[in-house]
Amino acid sequence: MRMYDLIEKKKRGNELSKEEIEFVVEGFTKGIIPDYQISALLMAIYFMKMTDEETYNLTMAMANSGTRLNLSAIEGVKIDKHSTGGVGDKTTLVVGPIVAACGIPVAKMSGKGLGHTGGTIDKLESIEGFNTSVSEDTFIKNVNEIKIAVAGQTANLAPADKKLYALRDVTATVDNISLIASSIMSKKLASGADGIVLDVKCGNGAFMKNEEDAVKLAEAMVKIGKMAGRTTMAIITDMNQPLGCKVGNALEVIEAVDTLKGNGPEDFTELCVVIASRMILASGILGSDIYGEKQENLDKAVNMVKEKIKTGEAYDKFCEFVTMQGGNVEVIKNIDLFPKASYIEPVVYNGESMYIRQIHTEDIGKASLVLGGGRETKESVIDMAVGVDIVKKIGDTVKNGDVIAYIYGNSPDKVTQAKDIILNAYLYSNEKVNKPKLIKNIVI
Repeated sequence: MRMYDLIEKKKRGNELSKEEIEFVVEGFTKGIIPDYQISALLMAIYFMKMTDEETYNLTMAMANSGTRLNLSAIEGVKIDKHSTGGVGDKTTLVVGPIVAACGIPVAKMSGKGLGHTGGTIDKLESIEGFNTSVSEDTFIKNVNEIKIAVAGQTANLAPADKKLYALRDVTATVDNISLIASSIMSKKLASGADGIVLDVKCGNGAFMKNEEDAVKLAEAMVKIGKMAGRTTMAIITDMNQPLGCKVGNALEVIEAVDTLKGNGPEDFTELCVVIASRMILASGILGSDIYGEKQENLDKAVNMVKEKIKTGEAYDKFCEFVTMQGGNVEVIKNIDLFPKASYIEPVVYNGESMYIRQIHTEDIGKASLVLGGGRETKESVIDMAVGVDIVKKIGDTVKNGDVIAYIYGNSPDKVTQAKDIILNAYLYSNEKVNKPKLIKNIVI
């Protein structure tokens, strides 16, 4: 088998076989096939697309390129969730404890943030002492004992994906549905869960800018999951404004804690209820209707979620989870113990009374990044205390002197930069603006 022939074959729009795809992935992972030939193949794939079978075979080849997490020692049906990334998305911190409080195992591998989107691991590490580098044995033991563990992805989890993504990033071949879907799902399948609920973001703060493309990506990922024998579904959600109010690591954990106590922002609470209820269905504990096609079962799942919040069981599970992974639970019980910013600066609207028409969500993420709340490179050190608290959102009215956001920072210069970014991120209208619909679609 020659790489030249496979490039030629794909260039002409023909389908690569399972064996050919495995040859490519294995050769590239081991350093046998050079970057320039993989780059040529990626460009051929970009223009000629991949079939469902090719996409599935690429996903499995990448999932099998390194260590696959064996979760068979965990009792019950293991459910995972994944978000395609957004600003203010701290959903795992809430849905994980809710689902675990229902007795369903949540064994989750998460990543660090890069660029304007935050990572679950960074948020958890803002809790004093919290350890995200637990061993596989400890990870499994924790899930068996308290039904939840979250750890950072190991270096050898789908290593082919890491190498391919780095090359896609510099060859302008990132935005291809098959390549995106196989990248995400290779890591999910290698992580060993039995069921996967996907939160596919769309809007100006997401990778997929419009709903049509988000649905295509969701459909591709759901198809891969089902072909691999996993219960898989996707929720298409709005990312045309930050999710909830808080953006920044410690700030987002505080908002997650508030939500677990039943005091979270309306939009963030709504999303957590939807995702957690779908995770409950996917586990099968309510019967064989794992995709929620019967409204009666979906209602039962939603009621279970709300009950776990109302009784405090979800919050208690979060405290238990923090303790099990070495975190100082007193920080959760008294949020004043979280890292604090030296400056809290209001961002004030100046002008006539208007409605907020649009928020450039990515810019809100960039404001947090400028403050030190994210990574510009993989080596960047994060300031856990900084971030943005959004006060006004799309559809809200503003009048002269109203505060639209608060900035939490540790450098006056960075606070000034962030303020300019936030002021320019808001667009206004004289006419009434409807609040955007958060849940746009469900793909099953």
